Amino acid sequence: MRVEPHAINSIVHVINRGTRGLNIVKNEKDKDRFLRSIFLLNDEYDGRNWSELVSTSLYERPKDWPEQKPLVHVLAFTLLPNHFHILLQEIKKGGISKFMQRLCGSMSTAYNYKYKEKGSLFQGSYKGKTIVSESHLLYLPFYILVKNTLECFPGGLCKALANFDEAWKWAKNYEFSSFGLSIKNINCPILNDPEGIILNALKNEKYFKKEAKELLIFYMNNKNEKFKDIMLENW
Repeated sequence: MRVEPHAINSIVHVINRGTRGLNIVKNEKDKDRFLRSIFLLNDEYDGRNWSELVSTSLYERPKDWPEQKPLVHVLAFTLLPNHFHILLQEIKKGGISKFMQRLCGSMSTAYNYKYKEKGSLFQGSYKGKTIVSESHLLYLPFYILVKNTLECFPGGLCKALANFDEAWKWAKNYEFSSFGLSIKNINCPILNDPEGIILNALKNEKYFKKEAKELLIFYMNNKNEKFKDIMLENW
């Protein structure tokens, strides 16, 4: 089963990867469009097409659209060159499924139009893991926001661990993850975390940084063991 069962208020970690492991974004404009799509497609309103998602400002909502009625709460996200991670909370029945279908479909259509390609941008439908334990939830801020963001650090995880203070500062300014937004407590139209699930985990930066470094060391030494149940990577 690619997406585990979930219901209203369920928290689900979703991921989708480019077909054959290829990149799903090629440049900064593609990455901006990913952010804009998360914001605009999280809405019951569906009288639109993908070209409407190209706006003059990152979070500009077309004036003729009705009031936004979100399908999900977006708690966290990180975009990597060839895949993405998003932590979602279902707030309407079928909301996660509808949102993800729109997001992946829109990204495929726009990518094919821009780069004159055909077929799906992704290797299949998205994969989702429902969070059922407190221990799983406690690992996710590190896994989605720190580990995956630092994979984008120049030189990757090994370089990041060797220069952790520098990498941490870099990660806080990486625009295509919600890590910096959450740890700096910056308001973003994409995010909605009414229960403070992510914000509470990151509120003590000094403590979280120390814990994240320890977890990164542990992850790199044991990534096929302790983290195998939450990774969603081997598919």
